[in-house]
Amino acid sequence: MIIRKLFTFENAHIVRGCTTQRCSHNIHGHSYTIEILLESNYLDNGQMVYDFGLVKHTMKSIIDSFDHSITLWSGDEKDYIKDMQRHSDRWVLLPVSPSAEQFSRVFYLIIEKILQATSMSNGEQCVALNSVIVHETKSGYAQSFGDDAHSILMGKIDLEEMEFSKQVISEWSDKDLWNKILFGKLIVNPSKI
Repeated sequence: MIIRKLFTFENAHIVRGCTTQRCSHNIHGHSYTIEILLESNYLDNGQMVYDFGLVKHTMKSIIDSFDHSITLWSGDEKDYIKDMQRHSDRWVLLPVSPSAEQFSRVFYLIIEKILQATSMSNGEQCVALNSVIVHETKSGYAQSFGDDAHSILMGKIDLEEMEFSKQVISEWSDKDLWNKILFGKLIVNPSKI
């Protein structure tokens, strides 16, 4: 069975190297919708694949990091990156260009790590990430599956190279959240929300 949880955020970026000049040379924003699709052959004690409240617990904190932020690519011009970081309280630095395709891959890898590090507390079993869909516009989206997210052909993504601004981190209820995700430290699902 597959379940889906939607998240939204407002974000600005430049997608260097793309064909569209407006997108590759100008900061612009989108109203993103992210779909997280989880699957399992089992239901938990509440007869659910995974409680939607738990999906919001940790995953929402990371996705919300991109809201009202500028997403920067570490491969961009260093002066541009420094200027954007200096003039924006909320920013995220990615090791890949922030296209919808790369966003879907990055979010896949992050959500996958969250699930791997999470201690289930209500009988959840074999919960896996099916895919991540990133809607950049109403008419366009990118969808990543595991093979896409881990594909060297699409560029290696090292999550350890990601950075979040101090403002973004200050809004997390767990300031060590990113280290827990990166290094598989135990994230315990609450027994009650």
